[in-house]
Formats: sequence, structure tokens, C-alpha cells
Amino acid sequence: MFALVADVEQYPQFVPLCQGLQVRGRKDMGEGREVLVADMTVAYKVFKETFTSRVELRPEENTILVQYLDGPFKHLENKWTFADTDDGGCDVGFFISYEFKSRTLGSMMGAMFDRAFRKFSVAFEERANLVYGR
Repeated sequence: MFALVADVEQYPQFVPLCQGLQVRGRKDMGEGREVLVADMTVAYKVFKETFTSRVELRPEENTILVQYLDGPFKHLENKWTFADTDDGGCDVGFFISYEFKSRTLGSMMGAMFDRAFRKFSVAFEERANLVYGR
């Protein structure tokens, strides 16, 4: 599951609202760690915004940290955690915190973003079933 979430270039295929994603650069930090900077374009009806994030892949800790760099948010951060289960599965944790820069944009888009983020887990489960099988 770590590899599936870390494969950000595939997000436009299955992540709700993600219209495009471009990795600007990658840096090997050693010991399996990697940092990348990516632009994600999200779209819904007439709304379309691109924001930039720093993504830190920490496979030895089974975590992925995302820090917001630029775009329509005042702040955005999220963290993924992965823990193997005894039955060969994986428990995935997902935390996200965000606030729009503009109160108007926040009031227009906030509820829609909340619904989309709630659908993330389903989208990633469906992607895992497609990639790895049930």
C-alpha cells in the first residue's frame, strides 16, 4: 500500500477531483527516503486550482508526509501511515488538515473538499484491488 500511495503520478487516474499531477523533481535522501515536489491540479465544475506540495517518502517508518508549499490554501498538510496486519493485509491511516486562504473560496469549496477527502479511502481501496487483487 505504501508503494501505491507513493506512486503520485497515477493519482489522476483514480483520486477524486485530481485532474492532473506533475512531479517537478525528486531527491534521494538515502536509506530509501525520497523527497519530491509535485503540482496537483484539482477541478470541480467551474473551480480549478493547482497547488504545490513537498512529499516525503519514508518507507523505513511506513509513513508519507505531505507539506503544502504554494496555491490556494493557507495551509495543507497530510500524513499517511501503514501497518501490516496479522492476516497479511495493511491498516492505512490518513490525516489531513487544511484551510483556504480566501474565506469566500473556503465557504464555496470547503464542504465539497470535505466530501472528496472522505472518498479518498474508498478510491485507494479500489485502486489497491485493481493493482494487487483482493
